[in-house]
Amino acid sequence: MDYRTVLTTCTYCGCGCNLYLEVLDGEPIGTIPCKTSPVNQGKLCIKGWNVHEFIRNKNRLKKPLVKKDGELVEVEWEEAIDYTATRLREIKEANGPDSIGFLTSARVTNEENYLYQKFARAGVGTNNVDHCARL
Repeated sequence: MDYRTVLTTCTYCGCGCNLYLEVLDGEPIGTIPCKTSPVNQGKLCIKGWNVHEFIRNKNRLKKPLVKKDGELVEVEWEEAIDYTATRLREIKEANGPDSIGFLTSARVTNEENYLYQKFARAGVGTNNVDHCARL
């Protein structure tokens, strides 16, 4: 039996609470708040306490999906990224940058949200960026 704890950051919102995942034989089995974290100071919300549960959810996507012949098909990351970049370029060339919108999430860090909006504005050339910040 191999038991260990792994320090990580909660993925449920952009606050950045630190926690330890309890891992038994390679499987996450529980969550312990990090007492020394300046963000959450040893406390967690109900979502943080249960963050380990979604990792093993049978419905969780583990590979990117691309629609081919009307069906969603698992593909490698490189193919998914190439497909996405190609389609964004085609849409932008055909309809202009403001025909594209970006929706980001409270389940990533503030730094990741910043990079996402920077990509939308500087990379694609649109200000159509929204954010779902419901906790």
